[in-house]
Amino acid sequence: MTFCRDLAAGIGLAAFIAVLSPASAQEAKPAAASEKPPRYPAKAFAGNDTIRSATLSPNGKRIAFTTIKDKMLILVVADPMTRQSQFVFKFDGKQELKWFRWAGNDKVLMSLSNTAIMDGEEVRYTRLIVSNVLTAKTDFIGRSGMGVVGDDVLYVDPDGSSILLALQETIYEYPSVWNFPLDETARKAGREIQKPIDGAWDWYADDKGNVRMAFVYTSGAVKVLYRAKPEDKLRETVKMTSKDWQQKWWDAMRIFAGSDTGYVIERNLENRAVVVSADYASRTTGDTVYAQPGSDITDFDLDENNKLKAVYYTDDADRITWIDPRMKSIQKSLNKALPGSEVTLGSRARDNSRMLVWQSSPGDSGALYIYDVASRRLEQLAIMRPDLDPAKLAQPKAIDYTARDKVQIRAYLTLPVGREAKGLPLIVLPHGGPYWVRDKLEYNDEVQLLANRGYAVLQPNYRGSEGYGEGFAGLGEGQIGRAMQDDLDDGMDHLVKQGIVDPKRVCLVGSSYGGYAAAWGAIRNPERYRCAASFAGVMNWQRQVSYANRFESDPKERRKWSRQVRGGSDGAFNVDLVSPAKQVGRLTRPLLLVHGTKDSRVPFSQFKEMRDAALKAGVAVEPVVLEGVGHGFESSEETEKWYAALDTFLAKHNPAD
Repeated sequence: MTFCRDLAAGIGLAAFIAVLSPASAQEAKPAAASEKPPRYPAKAFAGNDTIRSATLSPNGKRIAFTTIKDKMLILVVADPMTRQSQFVFKFDGKQELKWFRWAGNDKVLMSLSNTAIMDGEEVRYTRLIVSNVLTAKTDFIGRSGMGVVGDDVLYVDPDGSSILLALQETIYEYPSVWNFPLDETARKAGREIQKPIDGAWDWYADDKGNVRMAFVYTSGAVKVLYRAKPEDKLRETVKMTSKDWQQKWWDAMRIFAGSDTGYVIERNLENRAVVVSADYASRTTGDTVYAQPGSDITDFDLDENNKLKAVYYTDDADRITWIDPRMKSIQKSLNKALPGSEVTLGSRARDNSRMLVWQSSPGDSGALYIYDVASRRLEQLAIMRPDLDPAKLAQPKAIDYTARDKVQIRAYLTLPVGREAKGLPLIVLPHGGPYWVRDKLEYNDEVQLLANRGYAVLQPNYRGSEGYGEGFAGLGEGQIGRAMQDDLDDGMDHLVKQGIVDPKRVCLVGSSYGGYAAAWGAIRNPERYRCAASFAGVMNWQRQVSYANRFESDPKERRKWSRQVRGGSDGAFNVDLVSPAKQVGRLTRPLLLVHGTKDSRVPFSQFKEMRDAALKAGVAVEPVVLEGVGHGFESSEETEKWYAALDTFLAKHNPAD
């Protein structure tokens, strides 16, 4: 894996993002129903060149964010108050940035993903690097020749001096835990502090960096190993069947030095994820500490006394409930300062003296602010889509409909501005995943582009989507291309019955799993859909499951993925029956097939197989190859190429006017 770096001290932050006065953020007013908005160029919706993600250093004096400069993904570290950058890291395009985080106040950890051939098979792997902001030096953290997962960080020392990393020394061994200094001595000075245990794939450390827990997976069973003190031996506390483990999986937990108790997220009798007290020594849970009616808790924060500070959940949008009275007051003040939108308190300094504030709404891409708590000073750092007027954009809304087997489906409907909601052309836009993912009532560039062109857009959270309970998620097992596809068809029928949509003007569009669903819908139901457009879609499920299993080192996750796709035990359903590359001879509708050559999640080989199968079958598809593009878009130019291809394709095969 290669990377490049560059120190750019003194380059103004304003060179990368638009810096405007907070007063410029006004509450967006929808355009009048009779007033058609201007036709914005695709580039206006392809705003990848602004801030993509951002986080404050623990002391709040630096901000790290990713953006695009000269068609290249870069990570910038800057002073958020003076707008002066202190460090710039450039990625060379041979790898994808998976995540980044601070290690102390002067170092940034980055996980990079790439593909390689191992034992004759194509696999996706991750590696960890650390960049020192002060010296501009970047070093690899890990072992040469280790397994595919190289970014399983268990603990980061608060001063940024070292980390704990779980890794396989080779692809044939179980993970051990290593302590690595975060400097150029890492490869030589790294030391193994926990030897591997047969079957142990998941390791956990407490808040002081002591390895305290492991999950051991054996045939049909899961064992939990635990130690109360660093010097104790690991001992088995619980053993359960794989089936019971899947039902009682703890989605989040915190372990504290000197204590066997804490909090975890667990599913209750109503199949909702709630925060409960826990005893790690006995692997038992106690009373429910917090539950959100109708929603799953997704995460929680604790204060310096290990008391519940905040809980996170999702209904139609991501939400946060503050338990801490001070943070609750700050949230209330910021809501008042930025009315008419969702205000999210993002990354915060360790002492909460400064925090990043994101403001947006379903019809407004929003802006990023920094808030200084002591001075109550709120400054806008960036507008996400400066060339779009929120007053001219569409306003998505939540709807519900009933699938053919009486399952209730939540979806989001966006109607074009300035057009009567009658007999409209429709784009069904299924989300990716398909599991552990869902759509939300939030701003979406693709939705707004399509609405701006005159299409109604439907985003169904089909069965298997996250956030509606374990029962709803379970309905998606083994239903790829079947009942999950029915849910898309039934959403279309719901809108047709209401008179909103013209049944003769419906197309499917999607990315990743959504790209698969688009292609498969056109093959399966040509009587319904005029066309389909797929970006980075899965075309052969058998090969995709095999590819994903080679990347995932955790056997529990491998079994879970295989069970969800095939249904029940491996091989329960022949996925070739719902794989577009295997059924392409049935295709009679126009299909736009777009894929990036550097995709490490759904490999480019999926595209090539579909293209070649179509050629062999004498079926016409419209293939578009995006050189150097991964599973997502890193630059505005990349996004614009997809939007331009989609725009042209839809205008030809399902014109809105």
